[in-house]
Amino acid sequence: MDNKRTKLEIKGQIERITFNNEENGYTIARMRIQGRKDLITVIGTMYSISPGEVLKAYGYWDNHPKYGEQFRITSYETLLPATSKGIERYLGSGMIKGIGPVMAKRLVSRFKEETLRIIEEDIERLKEVEGIGEKRVEMIKKAWEEQKEIRDVMIFLQGNGVSPTYAVKIYRHYKNDSIRVVRENPYRLAMDIFGIGFKTADKIAEKMGIPKDSQIRSEAGIMHILHELSDDGHVYYPYGPLIEKCCEALDVEGDKIPLALDAISREGKVIIDDRFIDKEKDGDHKSKAVYLAKYHVSETGIAQRLKKLLSTPKQMRLVNIDDAMTWVQRVLRIEFSPKQLEAVRDAIHSKVMIITGGPGTGKTTIIKAIISIYEKMGQRVLLAAPTGRAAKRMTEATEHEAKTIHRLLEYSPSNGQFKKNETNPLDGDLLIIDEASMIDTIMMYHLLKAVKTKTTLIFVGDADQLPSVGAGNTLKDIIDSGYIPTVRLNEIFRQSKESMIIVNAHRVNKGEMPYLKRGFNKNEDFFFAEIEDPEEVVRYIVYLCREAVPSRFGFNPVDDIQVLTPMHKGLAGVANLNRELQQALNPDGMELVRAGKVFRVGDKVMQIRNNYEKDVYNGDIGRIVSIDQEVQEVCVDYDSRIIKYEFLELDEIILAYAISVHKSQGSEYPVIIMPVLTQHYMLLQRNLIYTGITRGKRLVFIVGTKKALSIAIRNNKPLNRFTMLRERLLRD
Repeated sequence: MDNKRTKLEIKGQIERITFNNEENGYTIARMRIQGRKDLITVIGTMYSISPGEVLKAYGYWDNHPKYGEQFRITSYETLLPATSKGIERYLGSGMIKGIGPVMAKRLVSRFKEETLRIIEEDIERLKEVEGIGEKRVEMIKKAWEEQKEIRDVMIFLQGNGVSPTYAVKIYRHYKNDSIRVVRENPYRLAMDIFGIGFKTADKIAEKMGIPKDSQIRSEAGIMHILHELSDDGHVYYPYGPLIEKCCEALDVEGDKIPLALDAISREGKVIIDDRFIDKEKDGDHKSKAVYLAKYHVSETGIAQRLKKLLSTPKQMRLVNIDDAMTWVQRVLRIEFSPKQLEAVRDAIHSKVMIITGGPGTGKTTIIKAIISIYEKMGQRVLLAAPTGRAAKRMTEATEHEAKTIHRLLEYSPSNGQFKKNETNPLDGDLLIIDEASMIDTIMMYHLLKAVKTKTTLIFVGDADQLPSVGAGNTLKDIIDSGYIPTVRLNEIFRQSKESMIIVNAHRVNKGEMPYLKRGFNKNEDFFFAEIEDPEEVVRYIVYLCREAVPSRFGFNPVDDIQVLTPMHKGLAGVANLNRELQQALNPDGMELVRAGKVFRVGDKVMQIRNNYEKDVYNGDIGRIVSIDQEVQEVCVDYDSRIIKYEFLELDEIILAYAISVHKSQGSEYPVIIMPVLTQHYMLLQRNLIYTGITRGKRLVFIVGTKKALSIAIRNNKPLNRFTMLRERLLRD
């Protein structure tokens, strides 16, 4: 018999993990077993094992041509270590929150081989060890209990291809129902657990024997695709193209999808709407609009509430507008242009209005004038913006407190709702919202629900920027409907004409090439470097960030400089630029490797999902200030607010030395560096370049080719988003 294929049992202690893939569990480890002087190499699918753990493993010996003798594990069970050394390694591996290498050494020094029994049976005795108080005991107790309970879930899930990171998230969400939920409908994971997408859930379902053509899979697939489409900005998607897209993505017969779509429509998960479809022109049911329910509620709600606001008379004493104009210009020591006068006048007599314009057109001056007039009349003024940075900038510019929309509406983590709503509205006579182009459909609906019908509402923003990151194009749709009074500012004021950033932003917006100058003249604020090779572009961007801009202009390479790029992938995409810039700007910080991502103390990071409980939102940028391996916690400083992340939550943040242009909306940075290459061809649009340039306050560097820049500026057809807000305002 071939000895190598004889299934054997071995028992030993894991000494170190050489390699571990968190996604599929493939692990290479070194193990000490009885009867062997040297450590052996074991390989196989092993989830959540740690140095110090004792395994009873089953498998066979293999002889690798390069690495030599290995034991290939086909199945295993974990046993608690029995020796002091093994217990110390086990506890010090980081698997129990609250115990790191130092604390593990103290515990074993005090309790020897009894350490694990003490934790299990008499945990209060841990206070006998220096550095352990009531709080730490509670942390260790909770982690120990959770670890034991997770083991059962882990054993079930690992057989179905779930990584340990996700297994812990699944357990925390469903608790003791975890196995039941996954058995009944693994596709729920894609909806309920951040980080688990449809593809992962689909793999689990396949391993559990759920047929490819099952209705449960089709229903989940439709929901997944509609969510993906909303991530692309669509509020709804046409029925016919949706059916085709689902059939292709799920690889099922065409009749399966309509049946599944009808089923989830009856459940109210999606809404099929043909109210604005021209049946004679567009034909049969294929032209219906399919909405995720929350988007249908939000879009119809926005139209209804704007109409109600506009139809309710203003409840403010009449003023002589000419006298008000004279007074406010004297108080602010300015002289309005005709367009500014029009905007301020409209703000006094309109119930709802929009002020839109590019940089340098005087939007901030108008806001200050409107605030002054309303306060003079005894009106209560509220200010808000979609992001923390935009709200901070609004506060500084107006000298009046501005809040983020989330804080204005007072989100309550306990029930997942906003405290401010139609039954508990905002207490203000005037509400001014800045950077309104960033407001997506869902947030606009929540905002309007909380506005009293007597309140005057003014949106201020730049409709020519990229639309919101979330679904919809609310500001542009409202303007295009012509339903809401709108003042468009297009005159650049004298002081702004001195900035080539502003001049070039307006040239780009009009479809003209910007004025491009090379070199580093300190009197200039807009620079261009003609480089075609992507590798050279990356090297030059690193040089600008690490050397040229800090030494010649005095800016901090991490805090002041923001690299913006159209793409996520590729050499000049977000992911690669972040790797290169992290290594160049922060090579030596204390390091944590998690799911293939490297984080270091001092790294610039971005939150990539709204987390209402932590009060941090998609697009917020901060700096890592500490990594605690023992408590398994990373602390990030967001504008002097320290937010704590458990290691399991680190999929919510990414490196942010480079970010997408989309993610930069609502923020301004002292220095912008933006690669523009023909490799970005599919994403090159005028509003993308315009948005990128307008993020720069002091310096803008474009690195790339004139050809790519020209392609973008000529392309004034933004990617279409399927919305019906304009039609609802016109025809509803």
